Amino acid sequence: MNPAITDWKGKRVWLIGASSGIGAALAGELARRGARLAISARNARKLQRIAINGALPVPCDVTDTDSLAAARSSVLGAFGSIDLVIYLAGDYVPMRADDFNLAVAEQIINVNFIAAMHVAAAVLPDLRPGGGIAFVASVAGYRGLPKALCYGPGKAALIHFAEVLHLDLAPKGIGVWVINPGFVATPLTAQNDFSMPALQTPEEAANATVEGFKSGNFEIHFPKRFTRLMKLLAILPYRWYFPLIRRLTGG
Repeated sequence: MNPAITDWKGKRVWLIGASSGIGAALAGELARRGARLAISARNARKLQRIAINGALPVPCDVTDTDSLAAARSSVLGAFGSIDLVIYLAGDYVPMRADDFNLAVAEQIINVNFIAAMHVAAAVLPDLRPGGGIAFVASVAGYRGLPKALCYGPGKAALIHFAEVLHLDLAPKGIGVWVINPGFVATPLTAQNDFSMPALQTPEEAANATVEGFKSGNFEIHFPKRFTRLMKLLAILPYRWYFPLIRRLTGG
């Protein structure tokens, strides 16, 4: 379905959202495998602290199209071409109906989905057969979950966007991947006040992501013991899903 990437040596990879969490861990993993990296995030200081020899730090605010265009020009100027773009930028605030904040919700969806479309629009002309673009979404995008009132809808939209993009680009040999992690220990998930089953470290998530590119599958999801359960729940009819998810989450 997608190009199978097994050898990263010399691959020109632009990681967007690489200053912490999965992004920073993935930068380290790909560098160890020989990829040529451009790493972007809003925080230039955090980028500079990522000690990866040869990585090109490109500060960028993906919610600002001018900033994104300048970053793209910098990456192309340094690399000449881009083999793979990986969108990892994301934000998360737990939210339920009784504390719904529209301004915060719009901010979260802007980073998690709208900015991903900004990136796609910017790099689509640069994508070539054998490479492509990957989006980090979440299993929270499979189905509605408690406390995910603004996070889940943005991730669901991102998954849908990647699916449609895949339909258009796969016949041209250009890959589109969606990466759906379960719980990963990051500063964002540290906000959760509930038990997170099958919690992974960023390094475990980064390794699972790289291994997932070997398959050529559209979706990379992990850890399987958790994501397969979420996939099963996602196909249940609503009359079963709602009471079951309330019971499982205490929500």
